[in-house]
Amino acid sequence: MAQKKKTTTHKIKIKAGDLVKVIAGNSKGVQGKVLQVVKETNRAVVEGANIVKKHTKPSAANPNGGIIEKEAAIHISNLALIDPKTGEPTRVGRRVNADGKIVRYAKKSGEEIK
Repeated sequence: MAQKKKTTTHKIKIKAGDLVKVIAGNSKGVQGKVLQVVKETNRAVVEGANIVKKHTKPSAANPNGGIIEKEAAIHISNLALIDPKTGEPTRVGRRVNADGKIVRYAKKSGEEIK
């Protein structure tokens, strides 16, 4: 009997809507907005990165069928958040702000991430 591959979940520091840069893989260097984060597999879908061709059958939504190009998920270890202040890739930290809320911040500039 085949065993399911067990994945460890880490604290994901990237959220949907963040501007990220792909730092490894075929789409290296591409910047885009995170459309979706898949927590179970530690992956994220980035706009304009990791484009794959999907062959589709004709359906009501797509009557002709054919080959569709769409973004596939990328592992979060291959993504770096873009610093809102400098525009460069940065690591992400978490700290408590003046209001007592935990916020994410860019480690390069210390700028809070909205």
